[in-house]
Amino acid sequence: MPVFTVYPLPGSSVPSCAEGAPKPSGNASTLDHAETTWERPSSSPGISASPGPHRSSLPPTVNGYHASGTPAHPPETAHMSLRKSTGDSQNLGSSSPGKKQSKENTITINCVTFPHPDTMPEQQLLKPTEWSYCDYFWADKKDPQGNGTVAGFELLLQKQLKGKQMQKEMSEFIRERIKIEEEYAKNLAKLSQNSLAAQEEGSLGEAWAQVKKSLADEAEVHLKFSAKLHSEVEKPLMNFRENFKKDMKKCDHHIADLRKQLASRYASVEKARKALTERQRDLEMKTQQLEIKLSNKTEEDIKKARRKSTQAGDDLMRCVDLYNQAQSKWFEEMVTTTLELERLEVERVEMIRQHLCQYTQLRHETDMFNQSTVEPVDQLLRKVDPAKDRELWVREHKTGNIRPVDMEI
Repeated sequence: MPVFTVYPLPGSSVPSCAEGAPKPSGNASTLDHAETTWERPSSSPGISASPGPHRSSLPPTVNGYHASGTPAHPPETAHMSLRKSTGDSQNLGSSSPGKKQSKENTITINCVTFPHPDTMPEQQLLKPTEWSYCDYFWADKKDPQGNGTVAGFELLLQKQLKGKQMQKEMSEFIRERIKIEEEYAKNLAKLSQNSLAAQEEGSLGEAWAQVKKSLADEAEVHLKFSAKLHSEVEKPLMNFRENFKKDMKKCDHHIADLRKQLASRYASVEKARKALTERQRDLEMKTQQLEIKLSNKTEEDIKKARRKSTQAGDDLMRCVDLYNQAQSKWFEEMVTTTLELERLEVERVEMIRQHLCQYTQLRHETDMFNQSTVEPVDQLLRKVDPAKDRELWVREHKTGNIRPVDMEI
């Protein structure tokens, strides 16, 4: 059986795309290990550095498996190093114990290579003090409907799209609030022009006139409130949502293309592995023929079969190397993109929070303005004096203060 090295998923060993791939020699069937590094982008501002809830209750997990150990870097570090493990090169076609060990150290699921759960080396979380997207969405998840699997990144994308939809519904909610305010202001203004009880006199009449005037003032306050809701809350929510939608679409296509490339490279590895197995089987058969001397041409056939076997081994190494490069590129982009998703999510939530705070502030101001329109009414009501009103009315409308007397004979 052929033997080739499949590098474990990042965290234990990952080749870097930036590094040149090891080139196989013309007649050697080995894939040497090389040490490479990859630098993670700095944590984006706004991402919380506080530990997730109940962080210490269970060991952290990496790719679905428990990992232990003290974090190698503090949370504030701006970069991390991912190094490919160094090991002895293994001869393709060998049946040494190293063959079995290499095979058992990794497991490939949906074209992605993970450490084997039974022999998994210790892996550090990339952001050990946070519940970060970049640490918990590497494996695929079973579709709840039972129609295959859903990529971890797809779950993150669905969350972001749901957030976008929620933001749209929030802006629609504010729009409905604006309509209510506009209609309310219109009805208040109309009511303030009503002539009912307009003939009331005295201090009570003045207070009643102020009641109607306060309605007109209040209508103006609510019109201004609705206008500010539109410009300072509804419109920013809607505009931010459109930008968010474009960002999500870009992320989706990019990661999906890298995953397709990884699947294609994995198919090439399987094809090359099958070809090597056939070439080795042919070489073994011709070697046996030479031992029993069935043909004079067997020795020449063996040389030819050996060349083909060596070439098949080189092809397999090349395919494995290209696969590792594709997986490394996918890994790097997954980390970078999931951190960007975190940043966008934090930005979205913070933006909505700020605008809802603006909504409450405007509402408080509206209440204060409305209170100012009612204060004159309160003042006039406190001044209502029936005795004084009677005096004023009598002074204006009196017809005479000489009382009648009895008639004399």
